[in-house]
Amino acid sequence: MTSLKEFLEFDESGAKYELPSLPYEYDGLEPHIDEETMREHHLKHHQGYVNKLNTELEDTPFIGKPIKEILEKIESFSDGVRNNGGGHFNHSLFWNLLTPNKNEPTGKLKIELITKFGTIDDFISQFKEAGLKRFGSGWVWLVINQDDNLQITTTKNQDNPLMYGHTPIIGCDVWEHAYYLKHKSNRGGWLDSFFEVLDWEQANTNYVQALHENKQ
Repeated sequence: MTSLKEFLEFDESGAKYELPSLPYEYDGLEPHIDEETMREHHLKHHQGYVNKLNTELEDTPFIGKPIKEILEKIESFSDGVRNNGGGHFNHSLFWNLLTPNKNEPTGKLKIELITKFGTIDDFISQFKEAGLKRFGSGWVWLVINQDDNLQITTTKNQDNPLMYGHTPIIGCDVWEHAYYLKHKSNRGGWLDSFFEVLDWEQANTNYVQALHENKQ
């Protein structure tokens, strides 16, 4: 599994971006996320973002640059880079936050979630509520904000926290393509399924790395 830090710092200037492989089989998250949705989501939607991002940045000095460098300065780029670069980043983070091996909240993240939200269940409830309130297509996030505090937020379309000066810890796709084949219009059921396969260990790793980066 590629850590968030490794993904953000990956630099192969001049080379095209590539679709990352999944750290599990397409049916590995059943019954919570069905195989058909995983194949469509990864091979069609995410691949589409990668292809279009490569087209947008072709013959520029930015092709293959760490995605973080681009997204943090997104106002300097086209809407096509914003949408497809965001789509590539968001989905790469998302796949690495899912696991067929259910685990529990752990480490510094668990402590801080309880401190901030009261209980883990309270955090999940507030995260789910934010996801349900996100109008149209977008994402719901747990981030470290500019004050180094945990915060639940949402973004439209394929925007992501890096574009707003925040560091993502957990992100859930609430575009209908992420859940419609199984859940139809039941976004709440999808968010419940997300937490059944959320890799809390990876989320804690993301949090610890973000804290470290913010101190540098």
